[in-house]
Amino acid sequence: MRYALIIAGGSGTRLWPMSRKRLPKQLIPFIQGRSLLRIAHERLNGLVEDDHRYICAGSAHRDAVQSELSTLAPGRFLGEPMGRDTLNAVGLGAAVIGRHDPQAVIAVFTADHIIEPVDRFLEIVAKGYELAESHPDTLVTFGITPTRAATGYGYLQVSETISGDARVVEAFKEKPDADTAGRYHDEGPDHYLWNSGMFVWRASTLLGCIERYKPDIHAGLMRIADAWDTPEQEAVLAEVYPTLEKISIDYAVMEPASRDPAVQVAAIPMPLSWLDVGSWPAFAQTCDTDPQGNAVAAKKSVVIDTSNTLLASDDPGHLITTIGCEDLIIIHTHNATLVCRADRAEDIKALHQAIQKQYGDEVL
Repeated sequence: MRYALIIAGGSGTRLWPMSRKRLPKQLIPFIQGRSLLRIAHERLNGLVEDDHRYICAGSAHRDAVQSELSTLAPGRFLGEPMGRDTLNAVGLGAAVIGRHDPQAVIAVFTADHIIEPVDRFLEIVAKGYELAESHPDTLVTFGITPTRAATGYGYLQVSETISGDARVVEAFKEKPDADTAGRYHDEGPDHYLWNSGMFVWRASTLLGCIERYKPDIHAGLMRIADAWDTPEQEAVLAEVYPTLEKISIDYAVMEPASRDPAVQVAAIPMPLSWLDVGSWPAFAQTCDTDPQGNAVAAKKSVVIDTSNTLLASDDPGHLITTIGCEDLIIIHTHNATLVCRADRAEDIKALHQAIQKQYGDEVL
């Protein structure tokens, strides 16, 4: 059977001050009144039944997730006692779903993407399911057709076509410098695609890879799966999960799998509009803009001689005004305000650490 697993455990520090520990970015209704998690869940309508959709997120957000997704079936929330990066989130989903259905084929998505058009997205993901079903030893990923020489994304180096338009993944490339990104872009999508972080695989195939490459993690996941749906479930999860090595799925599985003759890694191109909403400049691309390039996500604003500036507020009664501003990010919340040059948006993560050191969790 076909299943879907949405990973929704990110902290979203680069979207502070709206993204907080109690309400991280995937739960904020700031995309035209909808949250990223709701968008990701609804995007699967017509592809995977509600009963076969799982959400993996922090245990502390269980109630918020279930409130946000009224159609989420009982028992389909997988709560992490603490974040242990994507390998363990994905591995937990595969272990639990595979325990119930040893033949399960799982598509993995993240709760921070805007993808359009949705109907074309669904067609491409369906191809991924078909490939994983017909080629059991294949790990399928999806590669976004690059539209520019981006340094903020990882890349897939691809080669020959193996089925339909799926291509062999030769290597996973880390976020490149500007010159390298330019070369990747010049060589085109027949050679390099953006790494989307979306996958399809058989639960058994993924777990087999984890067992070969990370046997200690596999052993821990199997302990958790054996206790699932028993009175010991929460106790075993709380005991074992925090001890698992913190590592990404790309480092732990996809990179070694691309060199392993026992499995095949394939990428299906996604020539779609794809936006990873992981920063304020990315969020600005989801907003309406005025003729001066200002992106506004605030109920009340007045701008004079201002251009290429993002204005956002979660308080409908608060007025944001600017005079003579250019290339800024201005974010207002009830107890914190951010003003930042747009080209320094990546430094918000460091700012987050500085706030933690000075004020603790008071405004985080």
